[in-house]
Amino acid sequence: MKPNLITFPDVAVMRKLIISCTLLVFALKASAQHKNTQRITDSIVNEGKALFRSEWASWYGSDIFVAQCKEKRALIGGYISYETPTGLNNVFFSKGDDPMVLATTSFGNDFNENNYKLDTVTRKLNTSEKELVSIRQAVVKRMGTDTIFKYFKNTELNPVPIIRNGVKRVYILTGPRTSGVVIFGNDYLVNFDKSNEITEIKRLHKNIIPMEYHSPTADSSKTEVSAMHSHLPETGDFITATDICTLMLYEKYTTWKQYYVMSKKYISIWDCKKNELFEMTMEAWKKTGEDQATRHPNHN
Repeated sequence: MKPNLITFPDVAVMRKLIISCTLLVFALKASAQHKNTQRITDSIVNEGKALFRSEWASWYGSDIFVAQCKEKRALIGGYISYETPTGLNNVFFSKGDDPMVLATTSFGNDFNENNYKLDTVTRKLNTSEKELVSIRQAVVKRMGTDTIFKYFKNTELNPVPIIRNGVKRVYILTGPRTSGVVIFGNDYLVNFDKSNEITEIKRLHKNIIPMEYHSPTADSSKTEVSAMHSHLPETGDFITATDICTLMLYEKYTTWKQYYVMSKKYISIWDCKKNELFEMTMEAWKKTGEDQATRHPNHN
């Protein structure tokens, strides 16, 4: 009998096969990395938009309460805002260990500040409102003693309680007391357990970033179509939920079309008109810039 012969493929064919397999592995890794990045950024955008909805209701609900409930202003212990099946509620509650609702302003889903209903009947907090008030008040108390919280001139710290999918958090934003300024940074995230006990306090940005802006009706020579800030490694690779919330609150008062957040590995590009996020690796961003410089060498 003839022995069985083992035949080997041509060396060139084998080399091509190895290269093809290597490229496939790199492609699969890149695809997996992209999907993971997309998952992370989608979560950030969803959280940022939820934070915006709460703050939007608080902004306009506060204006309405101050203007129409003057006799109750001395009783104020704080306020909360939250989503409902039909829109957004802003609730002002009284002082004390057992606070009562002083007034409720309900908004529709159209984000029209003039489309609201004001209920000034004093009532008890419902179950979900009690949870929001509880974690908010816990943070307010902690803000008075914990040195992690920083205070700056012409600013104020705004605690924003959020409960989503059973997860309890309070974000703290720094708001300006002067017009023509947007403040990024000096923001915090406080996490809670199921018993409404604080488990972690995290400082999101390590600094405060005031950004001056011009309104769309201002001198056109001062128009700025974009702005940016950068993130230290401790803040993370991507835009934060607080960045997105701040942008959505202020973007219509500015001339910005895009806002950029730069980190060591990524650049986050926020479309101020569409309220959409686009992510690029810093490597891809630099290559794009180099390509543009090659194509347009005389462009300044």
